[in-house]
Amino acid sequence: MAIFRIERTRDYTVMSNHHLRNGKLSLKAKGLLSMMLSLPEDWNYTTRGLAKICKEGVDAIGGALRELETAGYIVRHQLRDRQGRISDTEYVIYEQPQPKNPDTPQPDTASPDTENPDMEKPDTEKPAELNIGKSNTEKT
Repeated sequence: MAIFRIERTRDYTVMSNHHLRNGKLSLKAKGLLSMMLSLPEDWNYTTRGLAKICKEGVDAIGGALRELETAGYIVRHQLRDRQGRISDTEYVIYEQPQPKNPDTPQPDTASPDTENPDMEKPDTEKPAELNIGKSNTEKT
């Protein structure tokens, strides 16, 4: 059996092993979370900023962040300005996954018109017209 010795000098990070032993996380997500936990708290955690200090690109970083968010290691809060528009996004990073909060309002993706459509008498403002008199290749 091989023996590995680690000589620690300075500038190292102490973190939980929880995410490193989580078999559901990809190696990319584990590495990104480890890197994020090693950065100072006031560091600007943007995908571009993380991509500058990593070999991976912005898309790969975004995918790993989504994986970590799905697993509960990152919780995203959208901050709004006085007019109610989204002004910024705050990410809280955890060493252990957080349970999903059922009280957190989920974004409403269904519009009232498409939630329960009336199939017998559909109400259409401008119904589709069938143009059988002219072909698209004819010149007017």
